[in-house]
Amino acid sequence: MLLEGLHLPLTTPFYPDGRLYLRKLEHNADRYSKTPVAGLVVLSATGEPSLLTEEETRQVLRSTAEATAPEKVLIAGGSRDSVSGTLEVAEFAAQVGFDVALVRRPSVLREGQTKELVTYFQTVADRAALPIALYGEFAAEVVAELAGHGNVVGLFDEGTVAGIASLKAATAGVKREVTVTTIFAAATGRMLKKREPGGAGNFVSAEMLSGGGAALAVAPPVASLKTRLKMVGFQIVAARTSGMLDALLGGAVGVMPGFAASAPQACYEVYAAWKDGDTPLALEKQDRLTAAVATVEWELGVPGIKFVCDLNGYFGGRPRSPLLPVSGDEREAIERLMAGLRN
Repeated sequence: MLLEGLHLPLTTPFYPDGRLYLRKLEHNADRYSKTPVAGLVVLSATGEPSLLTEEETRQVLRSTAEATAPEKVLIAGGSRDSVSGTLEVAEFAAQVGFDVALVRRPSVLREGQTKELVTYFQTVADRAALPIALYGEFAAEVVAELAGHGNVVGLFDEGTVAGIASLKAATAGVKREVTVTTIFAAATGRMLKKREPGGAGNFVSAEMLSGGGAALAVAPPVASLKTRLKMVGFQIVAARTSGMLDALLGGAVGVMPGFAASAPQACYEVYAAWKDGDTPLALEKQDRLTAAVATVEWELGVPGIKFVCDLNGYFGGRPRSPLLPVSGDEREAIERLMAGLRN
């Protein structure tokens, strides 16, 4: 699966009493589908995955898949510490139409447990119903060992921008083909399924209509989607807002900025300017985000991002306990920072 572009990490809406608000999740997914983002990421850290039950995780995955445009890449987070739990999430995600499973380092593993870490990811990759992407910050030698697995398509990197060069060097030998459209955009599983060729259709002739008998008309099938193959390396996506441009200049093929849930257009403009080769404009767009990102994403986290979603016409609402919503003073500060970033 092609991972180029901006991937938007969804928040998870809740009612004031803490219940899932699936209708608002569907509303957000539908609105985000109308933006130029390449894909939607469900249950990344921004989606509060550890606060959901197993059934709620399935409900979020299903509702998002049903509401998202088929041309958007769908990436399922919500991985578990156990291999079996992660495989169950990936299996369900595959059933409802996701394209990639995002798998985080198990929290039970300590630093230095490299053998256990590699074994975990290799076992998941061997048996997962979807291609998997690593999620977190990893040593270059770990990524190099996992990148050669045919079912590991990339890394959503939470490390520093400086580390991308070593990751690129460590995975330089990895080459594989992915299916894309004729304009080199990702060809998602939902696009391919929707455009599968069927049997030949037929029309009702004038003679059949005038003969007095019953006639059945069958619509012609939808033409199959034209695709091609593109050669890619091991795909690195920068999973942060700060330093998006530096990451792209350093070799990342895409970005997953946490701030994109609340300001997708402002984040996309950084990527678009870089894609057009206009580095000064991309830097200007990145600088516009700096102050807001420092306060909203880094200081306040998910509650701050959700409040800005409300400001910009998406549903944010309250975070789930034990997280608390932003205070009145924090709201006023955010509103000042966001004055020029409404979208």
